[in-house]
Amino acid sequence: MKRRVVITGMGVMSALGRDLETFWNNLIAGKSGVSKIESFDASDFSTRIAAEIKDFNPEDYIDKKEARRMDRFVQFAVAASLNALQDAKLKIGEDVDPDRCGVYVGSGIGGLGTWEEQHRILLEKGPKRVSPFFIPMMIANMASGQISMLVGAKGPNSTAVTACATGTHSIGDSFKLIQRDDADIMICGGAEATIRPIGMAGFCALRAMSTRNDEPEKASRPFDIDRDGFVMGEGAGILVLEELEHAKKRGARIYAEVIGYGMSGDAYHMTDPDPEGAARCMSRAIRDAGIEPSQVDYINAHGTSTPVGDKSETTAIKKALGDHAYKVAISSTKSMTGHLLGAAGGVEAVITGLSLSRGKIAPTINLDNPDPECDLDYVPNVAREANLSIAMSNSFGFGGHNATIVLKRYDA
Repeated sequence: MKRRVVITGMGVMSALGRDLETFWNNLIAGKSGVSKIESFDASDFSTRIAAEIKDFNPEDYIDKKEARRMDRFVQFAVAASLNALQDAKLKIGEDVDPDRCGVYVGSGIGGLGTWEEQHRILLEKGPKRVSPFFIPMMIANMASGQISMLVGAKGPNSTAVTACATGTHSIGDSFKLIQRDDADIMICGGAEATIRPIGMAGFCALRAMSTRNDEPEKASRPFDIDRDGFVMGEGAGILVLEELEHAKKRGARIYAEVIGYGMSGDAYHMTDPDPEGAARCMSRAIRDAGIEPSQVDYINAHGTSTPVGDKSETTAIKKALGDHAYKVAISSTKSMTGHLLGAAGGVEAVITGLSLSRGKIAPTINLDNPDPECDLDYVPNVAREANLSIAMSNSFGFGGHNATIVLKRYDA
C-alpha cells in the first residue's frame, strides 16, 4: 500500500497578498496584481509592467543580518515557508523528528538580482570588491538550504530547476518522497524574484511579454484573442506535505490530498511548447492517481497568456481528457498573479488546494473575447461556486519540461 500524502500547511508571497486570506480574497474578487514597475526605471523597456510585491520587508520574517545574506528569491521562500509551518501548526523537533522532515524548494532562475548587482560591482570596482556571499546568495538551491537551516529540517533536501515547471516538480517529487517512506513531512514549492533590469530585458528580447503598458491590470489575458504575452510576477508558493496518519495523529487540519503526479519532456523546441508532451504529462498524472479522466472537475491551467502557449495547452487538455475536456472547469490564475516562473507551480498548488477545500474556483480575468481555438470552459471573469472532488494543476517550462499534480478533496 502506498502511503497517503496530504496538504496541512500553505504559505504564499504574491502581489495579491502575503497571507493566505488576503491572497485568496483578492483572487476570488478577480483583482489584478499587475501594475507599473516601481523597483527600477523601466522607461526604456518595451514592457514596463509586472506583478511586483511592493511592501515586502524581509525583516518581518528573518533576522536583519541573515536577510542581508539572502537573495530576494530566498527571502520569499523563507517567508512563505515560515508562514506555511505556522499555518500547519507544526514545530520541527516537537511534532516531527527532524530527520523525517525535508525541504524541496526550487527556482527557475535563482538569484538574478544578486548576480546583476555583483556583476556591476565587478565592472565598476574590480574583483576584490565582489561579495564573498555572491555565490551562496545566487545559487538556486540556497532556498532549500536556508529553509532547512532556519527550521532544523534534516531530512531529504533538494532543488528542482526546470524553468516554469519548477514549483510543480518540487511538489510532485516531495509527494513521492513521502509516499515511498523517505520522509513524513516535506516543505516544498518554488520561489522567484526576476523583476530586475536584466531579467526584464531578456524576456523583452524574446518578445514573450505583454506590452499593454497603459492598462497593466488588463495585460495578462489568458485564452483571450487579444492576448500579447505574459506578465512577470514574483514571490513564492510553499506547501507542507504530510503523511496522512502522521497528520491525523497530531490533529492537523487537512486542505486536500495529493493523489497523482506526472512529468514528461517535449523533446521538441527550446521555447515553443508541444501539446503532445503536455498531454502525456497530464495522462501520466491521471494514471498515477488511479482515476479516470472523466473524474477531473477542475484544472488550474498553466495559461500564461502567450499566443502559442494557450492554444497548445487547450489542445493538450483535449488530448488528455477527450470529450470530458468540454465539461471540466479551467482557469488561469496568472491573469491575476502574473507569471511567477519557477514559483508559479507552488502558488497555483496553493490555489488548487484552497479551491478544493473551499468549493470555489478563481476566475480567468480579462477573458473578454475568447480565442476560437481556445474553446473550453475557462471560468471567465467571475469566480464560481463548485462542489469539487478532484483537481489538477499544470506547469510547463522552457526546455520542454512538463509537470502535473492531481489533488483530491479530503473528506475525513
